[in-house]
Amino acid sequence: MGAKTDQVKGQAKEAAGTLTGDKDLKSEGKADRRAGEAKAKLDHAKDKGEEAVDKVKDALHRR
Repeated sequence: MGAKTDQVKGQAKEAAGTLTGDKDLKSEGKADRRAGEAKAKLDHAKDKGEEAVDKVKDALHRR
């Protein structure tokens, strides 16, 4: 699943766990949300790395 999907799914589970008093569901939701946040950060870092590589390639091709 995508990062945003995991975050939303986690938020929903957290809310459901809070409403029902199910600590396990709330904890599972928190883990899902945090996993989604981590995925988003990794995706962002990957994009920035690819941009840097593209800039270097462009600079080398201009020579």
